Amino acid sequence: MVKSVLRFLQLAAVIAMVGVASPAKAATDIMWWHAMSGELGRQLEKLAADFNASQSDYKIVPSYKGNYTETVTAAIFAFRSRSQPAIVQVNEIATATMMAARGAIYPVFELMRDEHELFSPSAYLPAVTGYYSDAAGNMLSFPFNASTPILYYNKDLFRAAGLDPEIAPKTWAEVGAVAKRLRASGAACGFTTSWPSWINVENFSAFHNLPIASRANGFEGLDAALNFNNPLLVRHIAQLAEWQTTKMFDYGGRATTAEPRFQNGECGIFIGSSATRADIKANSKFEVGYGMLPYWGDVVGAPQNTIIGGATLWVLRGRPAAEYQGVAKFFGYLSKPEVQAAWHQNTGYLPVTRAAFDLTRAQGFYDRNPGAAISIEQITLKPPTENSKGIRLGSFVLVRDVIDDELEQAFAGKKTAQAALDSAVERGNRLLRQFERANPDR
Repeated sequence: MVKSVLRFLQLAAVIAMVGVASPAKAATDIMWWHAMSGELGRQLEKLAADFNASQSDYKIVPSYKGNYTETVTAAIFAFRSRSQPAIVQVNEIATATMMAARGAIYPVFELMRDEHELFSPSAYLPAVTGYYSDAAGNMLSFPFNASTPILYYNKDLFRAAGLDPEIAPKTWAEVGAVAKRLRASGAACGFTTSWPSWINVENFSAFHNLPIASRANGFEGLDAALNFNNPLLVRHIAQLAEWQTTKMFDYGGRATTAEPRFQNGECGIFIGSSATRADIKANSKFEVGYGMLPYWGDVVGAPQNTIIGGATLWVLRGRPAAEYQGVAKFFGYLSKPEVQAAWHQNTGYLPVTRAAFDLTRAQGFYDRNPGAAISIEQITLKPPTENSKGIRLGSFVLVRDVIDDELEQAFAGKKTAQAALDSAVERGNRLLRQFERANPDR
């Protein structure tokens, strides 16, 4: 008995000495500032928690900073005081602005190369990589939440109007005809859209293979000039304004403010982000149908392909080396097909890699969830052109506000479509020239 006690004490002493000699290594914290709230925010936090549980060297610490503009602004101020996070989520239209901040950003392709992490841009969907790569094809930020606009419709209202609930309108002419039937049957509004500029100017132009601006929509230089006041877009906005007078189309406001009008059954058709699919399914008390973004059927070559919205993850310089090792590991984790597939399926955002799309399909997700593959089909409909690979214009957040403002003037009948678009181009070009002057070395 005495010998057993002595052996136990000796073993305990050895264990204690090892503990003193080799203290547990604390995980390196990595701050991730983001702009996702609600269910999307919960899914984002789950991603971070799952990565943290997969290893013990690094800990991703997500922090919600408000909407995209507020998040970017917070990061800029933090950088000035040297308290910036390692990772910040930035929306797609701020890409040119981030690229101009050369000393502040750590390009993702450089990060992954420096940290010897496997990273192949060819694994990502071309419509995604093109938006966030430089002229040499190097990816500057990490694709995270990418979406594209699709058409949603209320099958119950279709039935009430004597319409086939299994057929989504494909062209704008069909949308108009369906909207007229919906209104005649008592629907408060035929259709509405969210994100006015993103859907009715930016994606409309890409889907019809028309430019937003010169210089390949800004990809070839900061001296690009807006030129979207073309006859087809003028015709489209004029048609929306005409439909507005009878509520066949009913403008619902900027950003996502129109979305509840579809969910509560007011509007029979809604055109919005593919990433709202989960919310629409959860909050709508009717059967939902899905379709592609409409196009004008008399336009040669249409439809082309839509462009993405959403955001990417930018890496900021000025953090300790250990944090960058962890960021690279985290991006490698996010690139895994099973991780990307789960993110896509749980949020409605695009799977940004082909492997994640193939895995989702193999798992039968698209068979169980009709319409979930439409977003992928749209952005991969045809190889992207100069006009349909995206937009890279300085201060485009402000430019989009200008476009939205002018569209509102047209929809309210205060300006003709031509006058509104001419004004949007003129005002937007002034902003582009200001940005160009502020970044003379680019």
